[in-house]
Amino acid sequence: MGRLFGTDGVRGVANADLTAELALGLSVAAAHVLAEAGTFEGHRPVAVVGRDPRASGEFLEAAVVAGLASAGVDVLRVGVLPTPAVAYLTGALGADLGVMLSASHNPMPDNGIKFFARGGHKLADELEDRIEDTYRAHASGEPWDRPTGAGVGRVRIYDEGFDNYVAHLIGVLPNRLDGLKVVIDGAHGAAARVSPEAFARAGAEVVTIGTDPDGLNINDGCGSTHLDKLRAAVVEHGADLGVAHDGDADRCLAVDAAGAEIDGDQILAVLALALREAGGLRGETVVGTVMSNLGFKLAMEREGVRLVQTSVGDRYVLEEMKSHGYALGGEQSGHVIVLDHATTGDGTLTGLLLAARVAATGRSLAELAAVMERLPQVLINVPDVDKSRVATSTELGAAVLDAERELGSTGRVLLRPSGTEPLVRVMVEAADIEQARSVAGRLADAVKSALG
Repeated sequence: MGRLFGTDGVRGVANADLTAELALGLSVAAAHVLAEAGTFEGHRPVAVVGRDPRASGEFLEAAVVAGLASAGVDVLRVGVLPTPAVAYLTGALGADLGVMLSASHNPMPDNGIKFFARGGHKLADELEDRIEDTYRAHASGEPWDRPTGAGVGRVRIYDEGFDNYVAHLIGVLPNRLDGLKVVIDGAHGAAARVSPEAFARAGAEVVTIGTDPDGLNINDGCGSTHLDKLRAAVVEHGADLGVAHDGDADRCLAVDAAGAEIDGDQILAVLALALREAGGLRGETVVGTVMSNLGFKLAMEREGVRLVQTSVGDRYVLEEMKSHGYALGGEQSGHVIVLDHATTGDGTLTGLLLAARVAATGRSLAELAAVMERLPQVLINVPDVDKSRVATSTELGAAVLDAERELGSTGRVLLRPSGTEPLVRVMVEAADIEQARSVAGRLADAVKSALG
């Protein structure tokens, strides 16, 4: 059996891979491991539990709550709220752990469980491994001390979480959004109420789409992975900009007044310069990943901002930020982390800060985003190859050198072995899209020849 925890918690098809029994057992194990790690510091532990609107979240939430309470943990149920809201409330309420039920941008049949440690921080790999080992031990019959009587956890609904989180978001903004018209696509997900409310309280005129979740329509043709409806709505309503979230609202993409996409790299570029202007860009540094567009890197160099690049995944961005005290980081996909105000990517916060920059400068989003030129990227997946030899194949290394010489300083090449599949991803950027396609095609052939 493989490792249960992936890069962002435990995910799978609800009631098939991710069952009520698994959710209950993992919650018991999480309570035990975090207590043994000293997280509870000798007092009665408290957990914050939230979810996105997926229908399966209803029974999975019940299982998680039962598991935590049976292990002696008091539970605050915050209901349907974004992942970053659960992380924020875990820290703000002094809770010992948080649990979010969501599969983010995945389709409705999937769901997931993500645990947060005290302070609202993601768990280190070591703690996830211990939770998984403890779960497997319990599942094999190893007994554990079950509290009885007054020792069992108590459960209550915490409706104040919504207002507390929205107030936090408004308090972070450097200026109001009066005079802006904003279209919000909530992906029929966890931000369906939160994001429109936050933008409205900040002074924006709000138009909404994708804000009527029914438990079955999350991410269905809407949200950050399907921008067409947002583009059309922004143009139709004459809005200044539009923002789109994913199912659990830890990411944000945007479109300008003409309906052109503004991706995570462009958002980072705008926010980095705004933060530097305010004196908050520590180390004059922003953190991205190896997939960050070359145009972003060149723009930051031109503006005197250093770009540190990590492996793909917001957890690696966050680790780099925490290790060196950087204030801003994120991914092209729209995971943007503003570490002074959030412990994880926060799509609503990102959208608010982007809109605040538009309002403060009086410049359009298109003008602000033009600080970087997004170079065309061509991505080809090459399946059924020995991905373990990407770094050692001399034949492939020679092909990469040839490609880099052809592109020169106006492009770049990246080969990435997939973490879960037997394939290699070939990514080529170049100012000329036809050149990028040609180079990528030749490299894909070289991967097949060298590693097939």
